[in-house]
Amino acid sequence: MREPAALVIGAGIAGIQASLDIADAGFKVYLVEREPTIGGRMAQLDKTFPTLDCSSCILTPKMVDAGRHPNIELLTYSEVVDFQGQVGDFRVKVKRKPRYIHEELCTGCGLCVEACVWKKVPSEFNAGVATRSAAYIPFPQAVPLKAVIDEKTCLYLTKGKCGRKCEKACERGAIDFEMKEELVDLHVGAVIVATGFDPFDPRLKPEFAYGVYPNVITGLEFERLSSASGPTQGEILINGKKPEDVVFIHCVGSRDKNLGNEYCSRVCCMYTAKQAHLVREKLPEANITVFYMDVRAFGKGFEEFYDRVRMEGVRYRRGNPSEIYRRGDRLIVRAEDTLLSETLEMEADLVVLAVGITPRADAQELADLLGLSRSPDGFFREAHPKLHPVETGVEGIYLAGCCQGPKDVPDTVAQAKAAASSAIVVLSKMKQEKL
Repeated sequence: MREPAALVIGAGIAGIQASLDIADAGFKVYLVEREPTIGGRMAQLDKTFPTLDCSSCILTPKMVDAGRHPNIELLTYSEVVDFQGQVGDFRVKVKRKPRYIHEELCTGCGLCVEACVWKKVPSEFNAGVATRSAAYIPFPQAVPLKAVIDEKTCLYLTKGKCGRKCEKACERGAIDFEMKEELVDLHVGAVIVATGFDPFDPRLKPEFAYGVYPNVITGLEFERLSSASGPTQGEILINGKKPEDVVFIHCVGSRDKNLGNEYCSRVCCMYTAKQAHLVREKLPEANITVFYMDVRAFGKGFEEFYDRVRMEGVRYRRGNPSEIYRRGDRLIVRAEDTLLSETLEMEADLVVLAVGITPRADAQELADLLGLSRSPDGFFREAHPKLHPVETGVEGIYLAGCCQGPKDVPDTVAQAKAAASSAIVVLSKMKQEKL
């Protein structure tokens, strides 16, 4: 008789929480993550609203617990490539991409990273505001804390012309350029999908000139600038200078019928308020303006935090920005003030776009693989929005986090725990049948 086990796809806060709950109930969990480390989007954040708790202080202990739990097997840098079966009897094939570094030998010392100096590429973890080498450790608190060599940017793997200094620098001989991908067969009784989201690409709104002017950035890029673990050690610097006039723009990629994203992304109003607070805290003399359509402060403590930010001198203007362009050395934000019914032009040194949450680019690929359906907004469809909010149309497969729809961290954790409870019911029945 097979052992009751669960598969969790995606290791952000939703996948980690679900895995810990199932593992604590005494069942085996295979936690599959396509990136080299677990942690997901939450690991990139500086503070969390409305309490301003350090994101890493909340997430890192859970990451460590997941990495050390005897009932959790981490399959990082991996993805599901084949899926068959039914509830209680799912047969899964997972492809493990080669790290070109043996995890059991790597100590995370970083010597290979220091030696790899030939080519720098944008850092995914730092949202492109800093660079990394082809050999890299995603961030200092990564789990597992192991280096990885990116085969797409490594000069030796792509062109065979590198001097392999990283290999010579590794004292433990962990680097192996002959590593190949592996296929792992798993047999599980329940599956939780927690694959998260992609931030909206503001290049789809060219009027905001993202990618044209370096001082037009996204909210996620601001998080890395503001974080003490970021490339500027928490200083908000644009072109080496502290901005004096900062403008935030709400609803970039959300509530937009022209783009087909008619839904509210739920987190943008509040993370903008949080970021405006951080600017006020770090740049007390800065002029801060927020252009908004509506402010949706729906959660516990959210309205109070929004009021606090306004009392700190952050100016909210109900307006619809239409264009960003440069005049001399400064940016000009052209907008319509919809309360005063007048157009205006505002100078800025920094513009932060509050980009929304969108389905992952590979969502349809995973939906086809698992036999799931998607709602009109592109997120995975739940069996019933009220009666069965974590179940899918496939018995034994459950949803957690932003793969099901936009939500903040508390709601993500709550849904992850609900999905874990549903999976535990299936695994418990399997255990009883075995007895």
